[in-house]
Amino acid sequence: MAFKTDIEIARAAQKKPIQEIGAKLGIPTEALLPYGHDKAKVGQEFITSLKDRPDGKLILVTAINPTPAGEGKTTTTVGLGDGLNRIGKKAAVCIREASLGPNFGMKGGAAGGGYAQVVPMEDMNLHFTGDFHAITSAHNLLSAMIDNHIYWGNSLGIDERRVTWRRVMDMNDRALRDVVVSLGGVANGFPRQTGFDITVASEVMAILCLASDLADLERRLGDMIVAYTRDKAPIYCRDLKADGAMTVLLKDAMQPNLVQTLENNPAFVHGGPFANIAHGCNSVIATRTALKLADYVVTEAGFGADLGAEKFMNIKCRKAGLAPAAVVIVATVRAMKMNGGVAKADLGAENVAAVKAGCANLGRHIENVAGFGVPVVVGINHFAGDTEAEIAAVKDYVAALGSEAILCRHWAEGGAGIEELARRVAELADGGGAAFKTLYPDEMGLMEKIETIATRIYRAGSVTADAGVRAQLKAWEEAGYGHLPVCMAKTQYSFSTDPNLRGAPEGHVIPVREVRLSAGAGFVVAICGEIMTMPGLPRVPASETIRLNAAGLIEGLF
Repeated sequence: MAFKTDIEIARAAQKKPIQEIGAKLGIPTEALLPYGHDKAKVGQEFITSLKDRPDGKLILVTAINPTPAGEGKTTTTVGLGDGLNRIGKKAAVCIREASLGPNFGMKGGAAGGGYAQVVPMEDMNLHFTGDFHAITSAHNLLSAMIDNHIYWGNSLGIDERRVTWRRVMDMNDRALRDVVVSLGGVANGFPRQTGFDITVASEVMAILCLASDLADLERRLGDMIVAYTRDKAPIYCRDLKADGAMTVLLKDAMQPNLVQTLENNPAFVHGGPFANIAHGCNSVIATRTALKLADYVVTEAGFGADLGAEKFMNIKCRKAGLAPAAVVIVATVRAMKMNGGVAKADLGAENVAAVKAGCANLGRHIENVAGFGVPVVVGINHFAGDTEAEIAAVKDYVAALGSEAILCRHWAEGGAGIEELARRVAELADGGGAAFKTLYPDEMGLMEKIETIATRIYRAGSVTADAGVRAQLKAWEEAGYGHLPVCMAKTQYSFSTDPNLRGAPEGHVIPVREVRLSAGAGFVVAICGEIMTMPGLPRVPASETIRLNAAGLIEGLF
């Protein structure tokens, strides 16, 4: 039997006008700013009017560590939203926007898959409503104003060797990681070394996703540190008077985007911070808006639970006053086998022993998430080759830990294939069993926060950091930044900093090689191991097969 591709399924969707989708949540037509017939932004005035309404229940979808076998976190998020609506619940989905870089590279889009997708898939995975372009423009406006200030006399005394603000673009382009700007003589300014990051790694992206409104957005933008003087005094964005113009560029991007699932249920798609260098969750304003309008809101956090869920709890929930009522951890039989030592080429053969061996990774995530005081259920994202014995092995393992694993067939069957999980999640969310707590208090020292995450979430034996890193953290504490949460930047593929170390390692060393202050976003980034903020394209990028067909339809997106 030939399966339809994601884009073929999305293209055949029977979409409803976006006004009808808004009406499901009680959003009046005049509060929607349409982008065509099937997507719209929700107006800020309407969002403000909701502030006194009670919140619905927040459900987080996270996952085991990613493997080449695939997990399907976004697919499960979308499917669960459809499943909740299918069993009679008023539910909305909240996910991140897709970045063009991974889309044309290797990872693909971010709209779900199979019969659990958000549409219009092509628009979402390309320019969408222009939010990422606005963030790119606002970020690079600040870059231009920094160099312009230096050119016209440098009255702030910026040390050109200590300009920390790099440029960004929404594309994978390794050639731009390290560049020299202002070559060509006096008229072009003072040459200096800098580089580009991908747009999703911009602090502006993180700020947009954590800001509560435009005033908060402008304040946070102003708080960003962009350079230092020769005396190492910080230069802020507001010192360059860039915060106002940047806010103007971000005015429309700040408003959440409303679209729909294949089953015509509401989905908010807004923001997309890098899950390594930032917190990897959709925007606070979209999540809060959804919570005011729906009884259940299903959202996700980037990568595995050791990165995404930890940052969702310790950064997003802490900063926004949110508390999840239940958590779903997505796992696949295929990924369990890979964690159990099976090569990708051999995943088709039944191997119950490997499944059992690989379940240690899942078990570690269950323990970690439960440690935040929230009820946990496992969603087994079904693949056609999974055998009954393999599925039973995962269910038995999870049951032995006091939790439950439920088989989900949403990829092939849509909301109908995930009703069992939907009922269980609603039961957990309504049961009042959540007693959410963060991992560490605000007043804990920055290095201690790093060590707490490393030992309690990653199960590391120790954390190493040279004297310069420790001195920098102390200096930030003395400058009033000690209360900030920590954003750990490490590989998503392992609990350790070695991407090839699967399973549930213990006693390893977490090396902190650099720390960065994201003063506007409101967190300190600890860079552990090798982390790339400007990815490159693979040997055979997806862009080679993306094209318009003879009928003018897009082919090759996934």
